[in-house]
Amino acid sequence: MMYKKFTLDNGLRVVTHRMSGMRSIALGIWIKVGGRYESQQNKGISHFIEHLLFKGTKKYSCRQIKEAVEGVGGALNGFTSEELTCYLIKAPARYLDLALDILSDMVIAPLFAPDQIQKERGVILEEIKMYKDLPQSHVHELLDELLWPSQPLGLSIAGSPESVASIDRDGLLSFKQNHYTAPNIIVSAAGLLDADKLIPRIEKKFSGLAKRETNRFSAARDCPDKPQLKIMDKPTEQTHLALGFHSLNRGHTLKHAVALLHIILGANMSSRLFNEVREIRGLAYEIGTNARYFADTGAFIVHAGIDNHKVEQAVEVILSELGSIKDKLVTEGEFKRAKEFYLGQLMLALEDTMDNMFWIGESIAALDKTYSLEDIVKEVRRLDRQDVRDVAARIFQENNLRMALIGPLATQRDALYQRLRIK
Repeated sequence: MMYKKFTLDNGLRVVTHRMSGMRSIALGIWIKVGGRYESQQNKGISHFIEHLLFKGTKKYSCRQIKEAVEGVGGALNGFTSEELTCYLIKAPARYLDLALDILSDMVIAPLFAPDQIQKERGVILEEIKMYKDLPQSHVHELLDELLWPSQPLGLSIAGSPESVASIDRDGLLSFKQNHYTAPNIIVSAAGLLDADKLIPRIEKKFSGLAKRETNRFSAARDCPDKPQLKIMDKPTEQTHLALGFHSLNRGHTLKHAVALLHIILGANMSSRLFNEVREIRGLAYEIGTNARYFADTGAFIVHAGIDNHKVEQAVEVILSELGSIKDKLVTEGEFKRAKEFYLGQLMLALEDTMDNMFWIGESIAALDKTYSLEDIVKEVRRLDRQDVRDVAARIFQENNLRMALIGPLATQRDALYQRLRIK
């Protein structure tokens, strides 16, 4: 894979990947800002701004933005994460200039019309309510509060009803001016494109942006001390569990070993937890794991939807599996299958222009470097079974254990806390 990288005079970075066999292009504009850059008072402001950029610019109305992209068979979207915000379009390759014109205008010249701010405030407040009504989602917010108490990472990206209600237009404009600066922006593109023609067009669109120092967020405090339990007693039909541990950061040399640990434990139907908790014991319908990576920290998470009458048993089985994988080497067969699954899933994803745009854009935004598939293959091939055991032993420690539950559990708090032991 040949990636072309270019930095404008004002510090904005561009990365492209030509995929000559494709008929589409995917274009993304990344901003190095997200939930970690906020305070408790303005929590949710990055997400608020993301919503508003779709509501009209000096050149395009809200409806024109949607019709211009969808009218040529394309799709546009955006998302806000803890450390990044992204605006993106996928479209037939001949509409690359249109995609660039729309996304650049959204980022550079949004209107922030007062009536749209008020409407979107209401939309976001409904979004917050929606996630709180979904226990399988809300339980992860409870877990984040345990993993990073009194920190931006521990608060919802969408913010709270109080913080969203207090954000005004001046605050939105000021926050955008401070963070949507050239050195904080990365443009990534993948598909049937000509980088030598695209880069001058990007330069023309963005050359007027100010060159300022990039903004930074406060370092995460992992606060490992003793197991923590948070229960929301609610009359749900099943209990929703999110069990988490502080883990390795995005740039750690053993991050791929964490990914293999995730695959072996809970990434697919042949994983240990799926087999033991669901297939053998029938304790849950949904059971899996997830690895999250940030600049200076990370999290390893087990999530499940459990029979209300079998929560204690399920917790004990899950923790037993975590203890086992840190005490004994995984089998040769498991290790080989995990490697092949990891690399195979990556290879399949990189057949798509959108996934390639994400791949190179996030790499530049988060790590200021790109990786080819061959680079990852080499790094993964160097790992051995002891690496997986080492990261498991490092992550799965009792004082690092945090568990959130939503369900009819008012009478089980003490008994569940006593279960928080990794044997």
